[in-house]
Amino acid sequence: MSSSAARPGPGIQAPVSPLLHRVLRRAVVEHATDERRRRYPVTLHAGLPGTGRAGRRSFAMRPGRDEVLDLALRIEIVEALCRDSLARDVVPLLWLTRPADGPDLEDLAWAAAVGCAGPELGVDLDLVVVTRRSWRDPRSGVGRTWSRACAR
Repeated sequence: MSSSAARPGPGIQAPVSPLLHRVLRRAVVEHATDERRRRYPVTLHAGLPGTGRAGRRSFAMRPGRDEVLDLALRIEIVEALCRDSLARDVVPLLWLTRPADGPDLEDLAWAAAVGCAGPELGVDLDLVVVTRRSWRDPRSGVGRTWSRACAR
């Protein structure tokens, strides 16, 4: 979802292109309809929303464990998730699904890892945080919120 052209700042900038807007809305709709549990793990996905499980790779954090992911480990996870798409010459979108709306420190930690992994992989990578009602880029703050779960 990234272009190789120079950007005015990190992350997705407004105005969001109609194509990217549809892809991100699809991520919200897919998350709202697929995730029925009240509590579920924060999960990092790489690929293209709407392509089903075959079109993406995912890494779920295990809640309740004393698992600490430092920046180096997060970068390795991001790179591993992106390799399949990049092998097909497709730059994946990364999206973090989580139950709560609003900013979280985890979002920034994953954004830092994505920001470091992109240059190592030789591409510009974007990360958005997706909840049942919204998407938001943690680096630029650009996002969209709906008042209720979107219908397909």
